[in-house]
Amino acid sequence: MTSVTRSSSAPKTSPSRRLTFSLAINEAIHQSMAADERVVLLGQGVKSPWYVGNTTRGLLERFGELRVQDTPVSENAVTGAAVGMAIAGLRPIVVHPRVDFLVYALDPILNQAANWRYMFGGRSSVPMVLWAIVNRGGEQGAQHSQSLHALFAHVPGLKVVMPSTPHDAKGLMVSAIQDNDPVVFIDERWLYSTEDEVPEDFYSIPLGRGVVRRVGRDVTLVSASFLSKETVRAAEVLAEEGIDAEVIDLRTIKPLDSNLVLSSLKKTGRLVVVDGGWRTCGFAAEVAALAAEAGPAILRAPVVRITLPDIPAPVSTSLEEVYYFGYKEIVQRTKGVMS
Repeated sequence: MTSVTRSSSAPKTSPSRRLTFSLAINEAIHQSMAADERVVLLGQGVKSPWYVGNTTRGLLERFGELRVQDTPVSENAVTGAAVGMAIAGLRPIVVHPRVDFLVYALDPILNQAANWRYMFGGRSSVPMVLWAIVNRGGEQGAQHSQSLHALFAHVPGLKVVMPSTPHDAKGLMVSAIQDNDPVVFIDERWLYSTEDEVPEDFYSIPLGRGVVRRVGRDVTLVSASFLSKETVRAAEVLAEEGIDAEVIDLRTIKPLDSNLVLSSLKKTGRLVVVDGGWRTCGFAAEVAALAAEAGPAILRAPVVRITLPDIPAPVSTSLEEVYYFGYKEIVQRTKGVMS
């Protein structure tokens, strides 16, 4: 049995149609900019499909160059300017076509945006979206294939969002824009062509709330972003072999929906965490720690982490096939938990 639960503020009667992941993001930005003139978009290649696919389609033509700015290649300066815009009252979205190069902008993000509310006792904040795209595969190599979500989730003052479906991508982008503090919105380019039913209405999904993609009783599988799809696929294979897995898509890895994870774990007693990042000090380790801190009575078997190895991404296609994993690996490792 597959049970999908969705949480959003979209009216149940809202008409919907199938939309790709990338165009769902595009619609979220269109509707947010139309609803609030403080919302602006800036970054490299916002008018170039080569950089950002069709996620920014029609925005420049509709809202003009004052609100949609294609910037030079200077991540630190552009992000710093956006932080200033946010402090001054705007709600900027800064797109970084590759999350790898967001590290050039760590000073305005970590030292300024993340700390601002705390330094001023809550009297001032930085309402901005740091939108970063993960590009993997295609022989792009170590400097163009990283997923750095754990790095940003480690920093107090930052929220980190990682949607896996077009429906959630739209609703979570709207919430990120409306949030009064900095939000790191990380999406995977591998998801851009996936389709889903997406309401036409302007809706949001609360940050920090995961969703049960499949109800099960034997083992809890936790993931986010692209690997949530692979995890659901793995659960379907496991079901054919008599293993009833519950699949949780966290959608936001910080704040982490700990209640949802622990509630499932109390039922199943077994935990497999699937993470597209590196193993050491990663997102999977954080979820495993959550289970460990809940006490030994909650676990019937050791926690399993399925992650990338602690090495950079290779270049050749043959090595990429070994480096990255999908549903088959999840199936194999989960069967080991059940034995």
